[in-house]
Amino acid sequence: MKLLISNIKTLVQVDEAPRKWVAGTDMANLNCIDDAYLLIEGEKITDFGKMEDMPDFDEKEGFDFVEEYDATGRMVFPSFCDSHTHLVYAGSREIEYTDKIKGLSYEEIAKRGGGILNSAKRMHEATEEELYESAMERIQEIIGLGTGAVEIKSGYGLTVADELKMLRVIKRLKKNTPLTIKSTFLGAHAVPAEYIGRQGEYVDMVINEMIPMVAAEDLADYIDVFCDKGFFTVEETDRILLAGMKYGMRAKIHANELDYSGGVQVGVKYNALSVDHLEFVGDAEIEALKGSETMPTVLPGAAFFLNMVCSPVRKMMDAGLPVALASDFNPGSSPSGNMKFIMSLACINYKMLPQEAINATTLNSAYAMGVEEELGSIAKGKIANVYITKEIPSVEYMPYAYGSNLIDVVILRGKVL
Repeated sequence: MKLLISNIKTLVQVDEAPRKWVAGTDMANLNCIDDAYLLIEGEKITDFGKMEDMPDFDEKEGFDFVEEYDATGRMVFPSFCDSHTHLVYAGSREIEYTDKIKGLSYEEIAKRGGGILNSAKRMHEATEEELYESAMERIQEIIGLGTGAVEIKSGYGLTVADELKMLRVIKRLKKNTPLTIKSTFLGAHAVPAEYIGRQGEYVDMVINEMIPMVAAEDLADYIDVFCDKGFFTVEETDRILLAGMKYGMRAKIHANELDYSGGVQVGVKYNALSVDHLEFVGDAEIEALKGSETMPTVLPGAAFFLNMVCSPVRKMMDAGLPVALASDFNPGSSPSGNMKFIMSLACINYKMLPQEAINATTLNSAYAMGVEEELGSIAKGKIANVYITKEIPSVEYMPYAYGSNLIDVVILRGKVL
C-alpha cells in the first residue's frame, strides 16, 4: 500500500540525516517543512518535502495506485515514544490518591503496605488473561492519544512466577498491537513484605533465579532497578545490573526520585540506556552524564501527581545534555499515558519551550527506549508512525491547549487506524 499525505500545513520533526538525539541548546530547534507532503510505502516513510517539489506520482513507475489523504490546515507529527511506563497492572489505587491528598508521603504509604506492594498483591491475584485484557485497553487509549512506541516494565510481581507472568503479558502485547513495544525486567522495584529485614536475600533471588529465567524465555529487552532512598542501594544495583548484563539485558535505572541516591552514577557506569525520574540532580550527576551514552529521562506526570520537586531540566540542557520525557503511566504515581499532557507539564512546570518538549517526547525518548533508528522523527526509511492533527494554528498550540484532544488521524506502521 502507498499512502500520500498532501497539503500538510506543517510537517514536524523532519530528519534529512540520521540523528540519535538532540542535546543542549539544539533542543530549542525543531526541523519543520511548511506546505508539505509525506509518502508512505508499506510500513516505511519513503519521501517527503514541499508541495511545490512533489513528484507526479501518477506518472511514476510502480505508482499505479496511491491512496491520497488531504491534510489541508493540519499538521503531521511523528508519534510519541513513551520510554517509561508500568501499564501492565491489576487495579487502580485511588484510595492512596486520597491518602496523598491528606498529606501522607510516598514512603509513608509504602510502609503501610500501599504503593508498589499493593499492586504486587493485586498482581498475584490476577490471571494472565485479566492482565492482558486490561493492558490492551490502556494500549488502545494511548494509541488514540498519539503514542506509537512504548516501553513497559514488570516490577509488580516481586516473585519469580508473578514477574514472569507480567513479562509474558508484555510479550503477548508486542505480538498483537501495531505499537512498537520494548519490555524491561524490574524485579528490583521494591522489597516484598516477607523479605523486609532480609533485603539481601531478595536481591540474591533476583540475580540467581529471576534473571536467568527471564533470559531463558527471552522476555526482556532491558533490566531496571529502583535505586533510591528506601529501596535498593548502589551496591545492590551494581550487582543486579552486572548480572543482567551477562544475559544481554542493557540497564535502565529508576534514580534520584526521592533523594541523591547515586543511581545516576551507577547507571552511567553500566552504560544504562536511560536514567529516569531525576528530581534530585546536582553538579555531580550532570558531570557523570556528560560524554556518556545515557539519556536523562524526566517523568513530569509522576512529579505532578505526587507534588514533588521538579527535575532541574533547564540546568541539564544548559550543561549540554539531552533530555527525554516519558509518562511513567502506572496506577500509583502517574495514572495517565497522555504524552501531550506530559509536554504541557514540561512547558509549564519545567520551563521547557514547546520545541524542546517535542524533541524530548519524540527523538530523545525514542533513543531512551532504543528505537531512534526506526522512530522518533520523519525520516526516509523510518517506520511510518505519525499522527495528523486537527486544524491548529501553530506547533506551540499542541502543549498550549493542554486539555484538548488535537489528534485527528493516527497512522501506525503505515496503516490508518
